[in-house]
Amino acid sequence: MKKTVAFVPVKLNNERMPGKNTKAFEGGEPLIYYILSTLKQVRGIDEIIVYCSDDAICDFLPEGVRFLRRDPYLDLNTTLILEVLQYFARDVDADVYVLAHATAPFLRAASIEQGIAAVASGEHDSAMTVAPVREFVWHNGQPLYDTMKIPRTQDLTGTFAETTGLYVYTKDLIQQGRRIGNKPCLVEVEYSETVDINNPEDFVIAQQVFNQLVGRGEL
Repeated sequence: MKKTVAFVPVKLNNERMPGKNTKAFEGGEPLIYYILSTLKQVRGIDEIIVYCSDDAICDFLPEGVRFLRRDPYLDLNTTLILEVLQYFARDVDADVYVLAHATAPFLRAASIEQGIAAVASGEHDSAMTVAPVREFVWHNGQPLYDTMKIPRTQDLTGTFAETTGLYVYTKDLIQQGRRIGNKPCLVEVEYSETVDINNPEDFVIAQQVFNQLVGRGEL
């Protein structure tokens, strides 16, 4: 039976927004609370781990989530995300890895389950959350839409952007130094799930989304 491990890599000394992973929403909980609460609802996950070099993060972990200390080297501004993923795979053996981020607090359990199911089935070697890009996009000086018959923005299709909130991949794939394989499953998500907090301005936007979700009883 395949073992599936979900992990949340965390830095407490973020350069762009120090302390963002534990910063609380106004009227809410610390940021990391939301992705961990969601992961605990997801079917098919055998273990949830927070991967951090500072055990101060333990004060924010709910029951059922394990802390794993990582090498402080992974906190350097020059460290690449693939290095973090490869270090984790060496520290924790699994068949399928679910990478989620505290900075994507509104990701839904159903979206995560869709990604896990796609990889576990063997039909896909990886999965990631994406959002449709309905913009008048150009590439290498050429439009990716018909300039002779300009469509409505809501009718623009065919282009997606990774939200970076979720990646699911196999052990074989990360051993190759990759988190996206040749047969990825694109998990299309709603706007709120695309929220990714990297700087103070992002947190202001996330606060407004939080308020709306709470007001609708969805959070």
